Amino acid sequence: MTFSKTVSLPVSPDEAFALVTQPERLRRWTAVTARVDLRAGGDYRWTVTPGNVVAGTVRELEPGRRIVLDWAWDQMGAGGADLEVDAVDSTVIITVEPTDGGSLVTLTHEGLTPEQEVGHEEGWNHFLGRLEVAAAKGDAGPDEWAFAPERMDEIVAAEASLAVLQGVLRQVVPTDREKATPCADFNVHELADHLLDTLVSLGAMAGAELTRQETATLEDAVSTLASDAIEAWRRRGLEGMAMSPFGEAPAPVLAGIVSIELLLHAWDFAQATSATLTVSDAVVEYVAGLAAKVVPGARGRAFGDELVAQVGSDALTRLAAYSGRTPLSA
Repeated sequence: MTFSKTVSLPVSPDEAFALVTQPERLRRWTAVTARVDLRAGGDYRWTVTPGNVVAGTVRELEPGRRIVLDWAWDQMGAGGADLEVDAVDSTVIITVEPTDGGSLVTLTHEGLTPEQEVGHEEGWNHFLGRLEVAAAKGDAGPDEWAFAPERMDEIVAAEASLAVLQGVLRQVVPTDREKATPCADFNVHELADHLLDTLVSLGAMAGAELTRQETATLEDAVSTLASDAIEAWRRRGLEGMAMSPFGEAPAPVLAGIVSIELLLHAWDFAQATSATLTVSDAVVEYVAGLAAKVVPGARGRAFGDELVAQVGSDALTRLAAYSGRTPLSA
C-alpha cells in the first residue's frame, strides 16, 4: 500500500530540498538526530523520536529535486537489545517542485502493509504538518511526540535529553556568549566548550573516537557530537563494565552520564540566557534516577554539595539543586 501527500511551502525549492535532506534542517521538524551521506548509495540514519531510529540507503538522488530512500526501522533497540518488531522494508520518495512564491513537496511512501499504513499515515501527517511550520517560521518547535518516550533506558533518555537541549540552544544568540551560568567557572561560551569536550570523553567510554567539528551554530555542534556519542553507546550496548577516566564502572552508569550532562546543561543554558525550556516530568524523573547513581560519588569534582530547591520549584530545578546548582535568579 502507498501513502502520498503534498504540502506547499513558502520557501525556494533549494531551501525546501535542504529541509528534507540536511541534518540541521531535519532536526527542525522530524528528527532528534540525523546523519545523511547525501549521494546515491550513501547511508542515512535518523532518530525520529527518542528510541525510534530509521536507517537505510539513499537509493536515488536528483539534487534539489528528488530523493529516494530505502526505509527500515532499526531493529537494534535501546541498549543494543533487539526489538521484538519487524523492520519496515519500504521506500520513501520525496520530490520538490517550484511554484509561484514557494515550493511543493510531495512525500510518497511505497511498500507498506495494511497494518503499517495506518501508523505511517498518522506519522507522516504529523511530521509534514511540522514541516509546514518549519518552512514558515524556521523551526517547528518542541515535538510532543518526543516529549515523554513510552519506554526509557539510558540511551533513550539521552536522546530525549538532547531534544530538550536542542530547543534551548536554538535560542542562544552571539550576544549570550559572555553571560554567566549556574556553573560558576563557566560563562556560556566556556560551558559550551566544556560540554563538547565532555561529549568526546563520553563517546570514548563507549569505544568511539569522536572529534569536534567546526559548525555554523552551537546547536549544530552539540547535536552532531551528542548524536555520535549516543550512537556509540547504542552500538556498544549496556552490558558489562566500561572504562572511564576515573576507572572501570558498569556500562549503564557511564551511559547514563550522557543524559545527566545534556539535561543539566540545558537547564544551565536556559538559566543563563532566559531561553524557554520544555521538558516532561517523566524524562526528568528518569534522569534523576540516573543522577542518584553518579552524582554522590562525583561531588567536589563534577558536582557541588546538594542544595535545597525553593518551594514550588519544578522537577528539573530540583534535580539541578541536587547536583549543587542554584538558579541565577535566586
